[in-house]
Amino acid sequence: MRIAIVGAGFAGIAHARVLRELGHEVVVFEKAPDVGGVWSATRRYTGLRTQNNRNSYAFSDLPMPKEYPEWPTGEQVQAYLERYVRTFGLEPSFRLSTEVVNVVPTPDDDGWLVTARPAGASLRPPEHFDHLVIANGIFSDPTIPRFEGYPDFVRSGGRLVASSQLTDVESVRDKHVVVVGYGKSACDIAAEIGQVAASTTVVARHLLWKMPKRIAGGLNFKYLLLTRLGENLFRYQTQDSGMERFLHGPGSAVRQGLVDWIGSVVTSQLGLKKLGLVPRGEFSDIARSTVSLSTDGFYEQVAAGTIAVHRDTQIGRFVITDAQPVAELTNGESVKADVVICGTGFNQRVPFLGDVVTKRLLDERENFQLWKQILPHDVPNLTFAGYNSSFFSPLSAEVGALWVGAYLAGVLNLPPVKERRAIVAERVQWMEQRTNGRHARGTNVLPFSLHNIDETLEDIGIDVSPGARAMQWLLPVDPSAYSGLLAKLKKKIARAEATAGA
Repeated sequence: MRIAIVGAGFAGIAHARVLRELGHEVVVFEKAPDVGGVWSATRRYTGLRTQNNRNSYAFSDLPMPKEYPEWPTGEQVQAYLERYVRTFGLEPSFRLSTEVVNVVPTPDDDGWLVTARPAGASLRPPEHFDHLVIANGIFSDPTIPRFEGYPDFVRSGGRLVASSQLTDVESVRDKHVVVVGYGKSACDIAAEIGQVAASTTVVARHLLWKMPKRIAGGLNFKYLLLTRLGENLFRYQTQDSGMERFLHGPGSAVRQGLVDWIGSVVTSQLGLKKLGLVPRGEFSDIARSTVSLSTDGFYEQVAAGTIAVHRDTQIGRFVITDAQPVAELTNGESVKADVVICGTGFNQRVPFLGDVVTKRLLDERENFQLWKQILPHDVPNLTFAGYNSSFFSPLSAEVGALWVGAYLAGVLNLPPVKERRAIVAERVQWMEQRTNGRHARGTNVLPFSLHNIDETLEDIGIDVSPGARAMQWLLPVDPSAYSGLLAKLKKKIARAEATAGA
């Protein structure tokens, strides 16, 4: 088949690697001048680092360089992806600096017509592809709130940007900066600019629990959250293994005791009570939305007064006082605001698809309805990649690519679409309830990354060895354990073709 992939982050690169290996002709469109997605030099914010250690945040067939620190920088991750593309000879498949503007189904529904525009050039004629993989990223389209008084704010010299647009810390030197949000990007940026800005204020509508990289100064968090045991401290929709049933049945007191202990240690270690930054609710709420590591130096700067945090409030409007832009908060306080940086999440949308196709992908609450986070029910010749926010993004992308390869080869035993529709609707409803509506329109599977990987591989009928799975209960996931799966899939496809030709 001739396959178009839109996006060259981890998901797009993984699909290019797997689908080329399976014999397909692949074209990857990427509007940035480099590969990387959120790690691109055009999008990574200042101070960006991984939340995973380098050994778990890699493709199965190429580890990250040993000389990288345990938590690589954004620049190092992008360099790793460049190296991956070179190592497997994927360069000819990539069209960088080329934006996909419009995609429509062919009149007879046998594929897609893709219209793209290279940077600085006019639109190219539509190209026909047999299959389309959407890997545009669920963290690529930032949401910026509409604040009252914004026109006056800009006229007075104020600047409003998304976190991904702040790529140079020097641009805020000696400025009064307000950071909106309390997620990873917001806290990362606040800690990075705290030492150079005239003032740094974090405005947080909701405080989130954070996980230190090392618990009690010694235990690496990877032994808690990057293992099967850590994942199963939180209740999944189903409990399939004996250990899961134990942890959420007879052993629930032990499980809850461990979660409560971690919460108390984190509260003490980060000094949250003294700083007045203990989130509402229980520590187990860390799994409701997006599990976030605490940023190095953030709480220390709060304690020193370099960073001020206004909790349980938001910007009500901008006003100008003595020619100075000021953000008035809904709690009645006001803060100077030369620059406002919004770490307020992302839109999950596919602008180049058009309304008609998009409506066929969503439910009435505009949640994506995708089997295994990949396959839509009613749109043929289309799959999604990376629409499963995961702790193990490279590995999850790779497993998703294997699923797509198996699907295109016709070696999946899928339930009827009516059954798939019911299962997905039930899953999305559970996700929505579990996260109090913060499930990113059906694309957030955190913290259940391994469950998602297991279920995807179950569809294909391939998996790692039982021994490898057993080790993952206590040790962080090693992506190299999955390196033989592509070969297993190729054999499965070859057997199916031999049987069909017999």
